[in-house]
Amino acid sequence: MNFNTYETLALAGFVLLLGYFLVKRISVLKNYNIPEPVVGGFLVAIALTVLYQGWGISFTFDTNLQTAMMLVFFSSIGLSANFARLVKGGKPLIIFVIAAAILIALQNILGIAGSLLLNIDPAYGLIAGSVTLTGGHGTGAAWAKTFTETFGLQGATELAMACATFGLVSGGVIGGPVARHLLKKMRRDESPENDEQSDIQEAFEHPTFQRKITTRSLIETITMLVCCLLVGQFLDAQTKGTALALPTFVWCLFTGVIIRNTLTHVFKFNVADSAVDVLGNVGLSLFLAIALMSLKLWQLAELALPVMIILAVQVVLMAAFAIYVTYRMMGKDYDAVVLSAGHCGFGLGATPTAVANMQAITSRFGPSHKAFLIVPMVGAFFIDLVNAALLKVFMVVVTALH
Repeated sequence: MNFNTYETLALAGFVLLLGYFLVKRISVLKNYNIPEPVVGGFLVAIALTVLYQGWGISFTFDTNLQTAMMLVFFSSIGLSANFARLVKGGKPLIIFVIAAAILIALQNILGIAGSLLLNIDPAYGLIAGSVTLTGGHGTGAAWAKTFTETFGLQGATELAMACATFGLVSGGVIGGPVARHLLKKMRRDESPENDEQSDIQEAFEHPTFQRKITTRSLIETITMLVCCLLVGQFLDAQTKGTALALPTFVWCLFTGVIIRNTLTHVFKFNVADSAVDVLGNVGLSLFLAIALMSLKLWQLAELALPVMIILAVQVVLMAAFAIYVTYRMMGKDYDAVVLSAGHCGFGLGATPTAVANMQAITSRFGPSHKAFLIVPMVGAFFIDLVNAALLKVFMVVVTALH
């Protein structure tokens, strides 16, 4: 069954409403800060898997809508990035990049070592490492062809998609419990709801905050977001196959930064941050809902047992790394807790999952401007460059082991 744009959007809305309903009423989901799109999307994915296994019915959703919502989210991140705030990233941003690089190296070492211990091709271990975990579905698909051509792996693409799927779900599930554990150590209590709060910088950190928006501010913001998507896709097409090639969402984010700061600092135009953040959060929620309900969970069942063992250990590694390394490197404070939850998101899945993890924390325990400045920048840009560089090193190692 194929779902068109409207049908996909309608089902995504129901998925989100289901997630909100369950998280509000099931204390364990609320207490461990599991993002609503993960709850609703995962349950729908299970239901669709049952239909597939029992009656052979499969579902295909509009991937163009999913991609568009992802680009809207990253564009909103760019539009909310005032240079006055970006310069505050400084040293903590560099430290976080270093922490992310260390995790990438550990993921690949664990993947290769695990494959050798389990007597399978070490290239499979690399696929179950940073290629699909820190890299996600996009990086996994891109590298699968290389693994097939270089090492003659069979089913590399299917395996990469399955590993990335496992990571995406796991990243959304463990972020909340990791943060909960760290918050207990800090003895941090929930922040009381405050509908009179006016600090617009808390918009992404506090997605349930009631913001004042107008028809004009929405139209202005939609216009800026569409410009980001158009320019981002144009730049992606112009740089494809060159040394400047970057993922489309990175170009959209950069375009948003330029538009925002040109309007603010050159034309003295007040960008409606409240509208930017509302539409950005809508894009994020819909992207996650569509991505998760599109998961073909039966691909996970088809994974070889050794790869599943490696992936399970990778999840344990991510949780331990966030608690004992990321948290400590980032200062052992509340910002470090939120950063650790975010690291679980893109360390196993994707940047939108990282943001959803952080929102689940900040909506209950208070804002973290540092985390919402650093994680999108690292997850959307720096991490891809670091991952690509380190993967080339580990490819040499795998080649030598052959």
